[in-house]
Amino acid sequence: MLGKRLAQEIVRVWLTTPFAGGRHQRRLEQIKAIETRYYLHQRKVYGDKLNQVVPAILTDDPKVLETMVRQAETFTNWVQFDIMDGKFVPSQSITCEHLANLSMKLNWEAHLMVQNPENYLENLRRAGAQKVIFHYEATSSPLEVISLARELGLMVGLATNPDTPISAILPLTDKVDSVLFLSVHPGFYSQKFIPEVMDKIREFGSICPGMETGIDGGIKESNIARVAQAGADFIYIGSAIFLQEQPEESYRRLVALVQKASLSL
Repeated sequence: MLGKRLAQEIVRVWLTTPFAGGRHQRRLEQIKAIETRYYLHQRKVYGDKLNQVVPAILTDDPKVLETMVRQAETFTNWVQFDIMDGKFVPSQSITCEHLANLSMKLNWEAHLMVQNPENYLENLRRAGAQKVIFHYEATSSPLEVISLARELGLMVGLATNPDTPISAILPLTDKVDSVLFLSVHPGFYSQKFIPEVMDKIREFGSICPGMETGIDGGIKESNIARVAQAGADFIYIGSAIFLQEQPEESYRRLVALVQKASLSL
């Protein structure tokens, strides 16, 4: 499904961008970005099974951010940064500027828990993001956000809060690369897991088979096996990794539990 959409994007860019002036170079840049997005997706889906667990970094302290990044670099090549504006959710976090100023070896995506997510996309691309995930509930114009992300060469995912019905997001699923189901109410580390979200993932999988899905919030060693069996492709974990004494060891235990649960399906 995703490969077909990206091929269609390449054709669209090739046919609609003129050769004249610097526009031809812009066309080539857009096509390169599309190809990179497809490569990254294929690597995540069909590559090392460790990629099923994605470390999620949430902090409002630039020094803690750097510590978390350096820790993550020892055990993964892909992380998610949580960006919060204090409006869509009560908390605030590090900003695009902090990410841009931090040299890192990681590939990364941004989970935007912000109002007007379209205002963040250009700066995130410049900072090095490969993918952005924005909330369905955060904008009245989700198609505009998706369109702008595509123009910038970003992969784009759609996040939904626990109370948002699947029916609300179905008209958008063929336009995004993934859907992220929040299993907590967003904005804070260490919140209580909402198990009913696993039923939503199963239902969504029956409606949109083959669509990439993720789950984020309240996941730890005691429940990750059940979460893995619910069918999400990617499991985002924050405090159960970074608030532990040995983040790398915690990450590897979580990965092992996911792999064991997957084999039992």
